[in-house]
Amino acid sequence: MANYFLDTHHYRFHLHHPLMKRIVELKERGFADKDAYDYAPMDFDDAMDSYGKVLEIVGEICAETIAPNAESVDHDGPTLHDGHVTYAAGTKKNLDVIRKAGLMGISMPRRYGGLNFPIVPYMMAADMVSRADAGFENIWGLQDCAETLYEFGNEDQHKRYIPRVAAGETMSMDLTEPDAGSDLQSVMLKATYNESDGSWRLNGVKRFITNGDSDIHLVLARSEEGTKDGRGLSMFIYDKRNGGVTVRRIENKMGIKGSPTCELVFRNAKAELCGERRLGLIKYVMALMNGARLGIMAQAVGLSEAAYWEGYKYAQERKQFGKAIIEFPAVYEMIALMRAKADASRAILYETARFVDIYKALDDIARERKLTPDERQEQKKYSKLADAFTPVGKAMTTEFANQNAYDAIQVHGGSGFMKDYACERIYRDARITNIYEGTTQLQVVAAIRHVTTGTYLAQIREYDALDYKPELQPMRIKLQGMTAQYEKLVATVTDTKDNEYIDFHARRLVESAAHCIIGYLLLHAANEEDAYRPSAEIYIAYSQAEISKIETYIERFDRSQLEYFMPPNR
Repeated sequence: MANYFLDTHHYRFHLHHPLMKRIVELKERGFADKDAYDYAPMDFDDAMDSYGKVLEIVGEICAETIAPNAESVDHDGPTLHDGHVTYAAGTKKNLDVIRKAGLMGISMPRRYGGLNFPIVPYMMAADMVSRADAGFENIWGLQDCAETLYEFGNEDQHKRYIPRVAAGETMSMDLTEPDAGSDLQSVMLKATYNESDGSWRLNGVKRFITNGDSDIHLVLARSEEGTKDGRGLSMFIYDKRNGGVTVRRIENKMGIKGSPTCELVFRNAKAELCGERRLGLIKYVMALMNGARLGIMAQAVGLSEAAYWEGYKYAQERKQFGKAIIEFPAVYEMIALMRAKADASRAILYETARFVDIYKALDDIARERKLTPDERQEQKKYSKLADAFTPVGKAMTTEFANQNAYDAIQVHGGSGFMKDYACERIYRDARITNIYEGTTQLQVVAAIRHVTTGTYLAQIREYDALDYKPELQPMRIKLQGMTAQYEKLVATVTDTKDNEYIDFHARRLVESAAHCIIGYLLLHAANEEDAYRPSAEIYIAYSQAEISKIETYIERFDRSQLEYFMPPNR
């Protein structure tokens, strides 16, 4: 029986990272739940065993149910009837199996019906679901909205909504509007307080809402009359049971077709405030989107993995000039680099997830008691690292997913252009990953301050200070050279004190930092398991060349040329 967890050793490697000990310790609070819930772990080993067993179930469902349904779901897609969405038959089957397996509310506390899993195993499940069908991940993965509801909602809201998610109800985050895409401070959906029943009423239109006909919505709306910026926005909870929202259309998309992307019309829809007024964008949506970006990273990793396997299998089977095409250097180089990029993506995804796990767990503990000085320092450290790694990770994993999908098509040649092969669907599905939840360009805007303030360089230095086996020293020396190049590039650009010039080269600086970070993560993996050495060798050679290209471009770039890149008549 096929199983995506068992056929991929990478999950077990990342699941047993040394930081998991601390993550489980914080998440389980001394394993206090063991006396109240028969499925709560008794100790660390029991917790790890539980994660493995659940992920094995996810792996089986992905391979035996979700993946076989992917082509029919892509073909049929959801449909619109009387203002509401009907999922494709395959999507309904997927949801039914997932619900029966208890795989909703994975990260939520057990007192609300969840499994209380850390982010790391949750992202592993998302990774596998995405490999099976990236469109379905957009429905299943939006249970992550419950994390924001748990973080900022009140106890009454927790009790009313989170158990419903854990039981299998779906969620959505209703942020964007026809005139407010990435510029969310321009959101104009109106929220008006109704004195008669103490509720809020929402009126307006939302567009590009993933899974927009979900059961429970988190909605960004303008609660403060007369405001036009982010300070007038609040977060609301809308329950589909109350009515007042209809789907005007389902977008006809290039990819991820199983996931309905909707235009919603709110007509006096009853809602309730989540958290405090005026903090909707400033605080809550930022937290919501950071969680969503981590989920998109997992989606990109799953797509990279799927693209690799499609390319690899075809290259082994397809024969030309009397031998399998994988024996030709032009093809085996491509396949090897696809494998390295998939491993690289997974390395930064789970490193980021570990950082998020620690600071989120400490945030949660801080609601129960005062943190110790050491805990506050730990919280500050990992919050900063999560803030730094999320944008660079989202940028790199999604770009790699697109590159791997492109190369999978190329390996297939003309056949890859046909719908007979899964790589055609993977190619279309991958394209959205570096667009939604913030384009790569916006991730660079978020990441550049960690270049200029030295966050990335400091973390690279920490990675370099680890002990490595003698046979890995040549790779370490290459990484040290790349780090020196990166440090020099940062100084060259930032010493100009020209913000426009710095912004112009920001992507190049962020990518250079990413190549160093990912190179060290793969070096560390190779230090622990020999199986990672090929990917480490290939990726470091590849990224060394990429940084050298960046260095050449910046060194030869005449600042006076900048005006030619600017819009005309500026």
